[in-house]
Amino acid sequence: MFIKPSNRIRESEITPESVYRERRRFMQLTLGAGALAAASGAGAKPGFVADAGAAVGPDWLKQKIADAEPYGEKVTDKLTPYEHVTSYNNFYEFGYDKSDPAKHSGTLQPHPWKVEIAGHAEKTGAFNLEDLLAKVTLRERVYRLRCVEAWSMVIPWVGFELGELLKQFKPTSRAKYVAFTTLLDSKQMPEQASRFSTIDWPYREGLRIDEAMNPLTLLAVGLYGKPLPNQNGAPLRLVVPWKYGFKSIKSIVKIEFTEKQPGTSWNVRAPNEYGFYANVNPEVDHPRWSQASERRLPSGLFSPNIIDTQMFNGYADEVAHLYKGMDLRKHY
Repeated sequence: MFIKPSNRIRESEITPESVYRERRRFMQLTLGAGALAAASGAGAKPGFVADAGAAVGPDWLKQKIADAEPYGEKVTDKLTPYEHVTSYNNFYEFGYDKSDPAKHSGTLQPHPWKVEIAGHAEKTGAFNLEDLLAKVTLRERVYRLRCVEAWSMVIPWVGFELGELLKQFKPTSRAKYVAFTTLLDSKQMPEQASRFSTIDWPYREGLRIDEAMNPLTLLAVGLYGKPLPNQNGAPLRLVVPWKYGFKSIKSIVKIEFTEKQPGTSWNVRAPNEYGFYANVNPEVDHPRWSQASERRLPSGLFSPNIIDTQMFNGYADEVAHLYKGMDLRKHY
């Protein structure tokens, strides 16, 4: 069915024991229940590098990604092959079929790239991507991605904790949310000019600030050891692994600290179907289909890889406390 509309904060060189223990627990649970801790071994940096596909991007970014801290834990979920990750996408700025982004996103020019930091923070302005990346530590993170359409992937991202970046700009006490905006340029993103589009461009998303500061929340610049392909949100995209994929906004040009909950594209378009929080919850169905299970890619007609969906996509130990006392049927 076609659906239209529808990842350590180092403050000193000596880490307190409590912080160390929490960090180890986080690393053990990055893939959720069932992931086992393992000693980091020698190997490529990062640890998962696809042979397929040419690495596209400036040399400085390729080198930054090559120097990223590799994922050092045992991966128990089978990774989704690179060719599937890069050919099966929702990126409606380039079309509505899953293959359209790979076919049509060559018009996007992700380098050079600027990101505007705005809103309730002591420091704001427009910054070159390379200047932002110079002040953060790139790490490899293996995350599940669960789409609201009930399909899923497991992807080795390369990026940095969003909170590491946000703290540099010193948000004020009025900053309760973080809003994100995608590039608006119909020459680079042709579907934005389509008279048949029902989305109010540019694409917008948002998080509560405690969600944005959670160590799992990642700004990704690469996957499988290479810069992000255009169809996957080059050069900078959000990855929030416990939420449905539409929250992980692509090709970000603006990050804004806001006092009020920002309007987000799908929630504005169809609030009865796409909530602001969009936490993966197998007990809350989409109005038109069940969310109790998912189709893990690759999957075929005669070998459908159907698995049970986990609460918070398997990351409950790390994020459930963010929603203590909330009715997750109402705040879906």
